[in-house]
Amino acid sequence: MKLNVGGMDRVLRIVAGLVLIGLAVTGTIGMWGWLGIVPLATGAIGWCPAYTLFGFGTCAVKPKP
Repeated sequence: MKLNVGGMDRVLRIVAGLVLIGLAVTGTIGMWGWLGIVPLATGAIGWCPAYTLFGFGTCAVKPKP
């Protein structure tokens, strides 16, 4: 698994995930807020399956040949 999520992208994913989960816990947006687990996990791990599927990445680290 190669990293494909860069620094600022990771921070934004983690913040968005935490906000969505927080809103779900308080009952503000209902059960849909639990989808915040996805951006939280991809931000924490640094790998996004959708980026891999579409051949996209925001990580500055170049893979070794």
